[in-house]
Amino acid sequence: MLRGLKPLAMFVSEYERTPECLTRYFRMFDRHVESGRFVKREHAVAAETYRFSYVLYALPAEAWRIDRMIRLKELPGQWGSDREREEGHLLGYEDWMNDVWADLRMRKT
Repeated sequence: MLRGLKPLAMFVSEYERTPECLTRYFRMFDRHVESGRFVKREHAVAAETYRFSYVLYALPAEAWRIDRMIRLKELPGQWGSDREREEGHLLGYEDWMNDVWADLRMRKT
């Protein structure tokens, strides 16, 4: 992100149970939020059986990706390859990278 190559970073943890390793990353990223190089948003997603906390960082010109990612995570229904591909797109992966990831995921199922 500092080189402007990656538009969005997303960290996920169990709600209100953030591991120390993520807290260290947050401190590093938050320095760049304070300087205006990144924007940050925290969001919780709850379902019947789980609750996750998302911390998203984006380049200022790419902040729209945060809202789209949150909407994607809150869509009802089952997570599938179309959502997986959209997530990859929002994170800044190229189509060929998403193709490789989709192929690897299909092999695991």
